[in-house]
Formats: sequence, C-alpha cells, structure tokens
Amino acid sequence: MMNRIPCTFMRAGTSRGPFLDLRDLPEDIAERDRILLKIMGSPDKKQIDGLGGAAFVTSKLVMVQPSEREGIDVDYLFAQVIIDKPIVDTKPTCGNMMSGVAPFAIEKGWVGATHPETTVTVYNFNTNSTIEMVVQTPNEEVNYCNGDFSIDGVSGTGAPILMNLSGIAGGATGKLFPTGNQRDIINGLEVSIVDAGNLMMLVKAEDLGLTGLEDKVFFEENKELMARIEATRCEIGLKIGMGDVSESVLPKVGILSKARVGGTIKSQYLTPRFLHPTHAVSGAVCIGTACKVKGTIAADLADVNDEAFQKIIVEHPSGVIPVNIEVTGNRDNFSVVKAGTLRTARKIMDGYAYY
Repeated sequence: MMNRIPCTFMRAGTSRGPFLDLRDLPEDIAERDRILLKIMGSPDKKQIDGLGGAAFVTSKLVMVQPSEREGIDVDYLFAQVIIDKPIVDTKPTCGNMMSGVAPFAIEKGWVGATHPETTVTVYNFNTNSTIEMVVQTPNEEVNYCNGDFSIDGVSGTGAPILMNLSGIAGGATGKLFPTGNQRDIINGLEVSIVDAGNLMMLVKAEDLGLTGLEDKVFFEENKELMARIEATRCEIGLKIGMGDVSESVLPKVGILSKARVGGTIKSQYLTPRFLHPTHAVSGAVCIGTACKVKGTIAADLADVNDEAFQKIIVEHPSGVIPVNIEVTGNRDNFSVVKAGTLRTARKIMDGYAYY
C-alpha cells in the first residue's frame, strides 16, 4: 500500500508547488528528503512520476507549521528539489512561494481570519528572518482571484498579498557582505557578494561580454560562458566558508545592466544554471538592497537616491518586480530595516500526495 500525506497545491507568485504540514513529515532529514523527492518525482528530467513540473520554478516545495515562537504565527521551510539529482536544498529561500504561506495557514485554521484582511507573521527557517504578510480575507475567507492586481510572469489578475520582510541581512552567512567587501575580484571577474533576502553573486553583464538582453536559449547554448560563471560561483562558495556549492543553488547569480524601461536596474537571474523566466522575489530584495549601498556592482548601474525609503524596480526578462527597501544610516554604513513587495497566489487543489 502507498503512503500518503495531506497536500495543498498552489501557484504562489511566479512559482508553483506542494504545500505540506511540516509536522506530517519525519524529523530525520534523510527520510524526510526521501519522501519529498518521491512526491516531486526526482531525480528525473521529466519528473513524470511526481508533482514536479520539470522546470526550476515548478520544482519547489513548502513546509509550514504553527509556530511556538512568541509573536510568530507560523514557521516556514522552503525546499528547492533538484530535478535530475536526488537533492533537496533547504539553504535558499523563495519569496514567490512564501506568498502562499499565509493563505495556506489561514485555510488550515492555524490563523483566524478577520474582515477585510488578515495579518500573518511568519518565521523563515531558511534565512532566520521574519515576514509580515497581509492577505485579503473579505467575510473572513481568503480571496485569491477577485482583484485587479497583476504580476509580470502570471496571466490575469488577483488579490494582492503584501509581504514585509525584516531581519533579511546575513540569512545564509551571517553577514550582509560575506567577504567584508562591497566588491571583489573572483576568477578574474569583478563581483559583489551580497546576503540579503538571498545570497547572491552580482556581476555586470558587460563584464561577461553580454548586453543584458540575452534569453534562455542563449544561456543554454553558451556552455563556455556558463562554465565560467559556475567556476566563479564555486570559488565564492569556498571563499565565504560554504565549502563545495556545486550541488547547491546558493549563491544565486544576478547579471546586472542598466534599466531600459523606466526601472531602477535590469537583472538576468540565474538559478544558478538556467535563466529564470521572471525573477525571484528574494533575489530582487537582494539586488534592491545592493543598489542602496555605495560601492557595489548594483550601485554602479542603478538610479537610486539617498533617502531611507525607496521603491526599487527590478526589470527582468518578463517585465518588472518592485521591492520597497527601507534602510537606516547612510549608503556608506547602513542596515536594512525591511523590504516589502506584493504578490498574488492561487490555490489549485487540496488532497493527498502519495509516495
């Protein structure tokens, strides 16, 4: 007889995947990962035997539970399930999938809904950070689709979900700048290594001989370029004490150029071996933070001010993603207060995942 686990399948932001109750999974990580791989159908490039969609943005999984932390409603653990390898990576976070956490918690009854909106406070295991989420709940029911808010990369409109992230600096390494520098020369490339919302290697498109307009096929076909980027990423992993990151998705890669359609900066976000069709929220937060710091690769290219608050518009291959960045101090010596953005989500199905 097959085993089964309660599962809600959701589109959250520009990603999609199963949402599970963390308490339904074994505490032993190896056994837990074995179950998650089976649920998603990995390792298999088609993921034909599971819920994975054979793409980076559809091979994601969320685990949530009611929190015992003071002032926190629910705990959130994100997992990137590698498609063609038996690897479940919980080092990174995902801001897109995060947008489904609060609706999931409300639907589970872990957080009582209030009219017309409900605030849910979430603790993120991946980055040791806190997120305040505001969900539209007219008549004390989650509203997913009735709204006129849209995000690039998702067709149609829906109800906005507000996410305010705090404590985002140093989630993976303990430092905003893991090397202590705003920029470094790694493998012959000038890069900024930034840990804010997500850990990223930021590099200028022009330094790679790129325009910033290259598409998914370009990156798939240019093996030599991708090998150089990967070698640099792996060297960074060693330099900042993460060891061998060849089988991890951190650090992510942001190839930056000047904005072209009225935004603040343009980013091609690698995941890290493929071009993201849109952009990660956590990556936009990281880039937005870097834009506000004098001396970074991002600051060279971005149109920013010296105010404590700024809406950073990150252009990406499918449109734009806005993030509100609030800092204290000045651009030479500052800390990040919080970062905010809006997403939409939609519940697709409720039932059981079998393994």
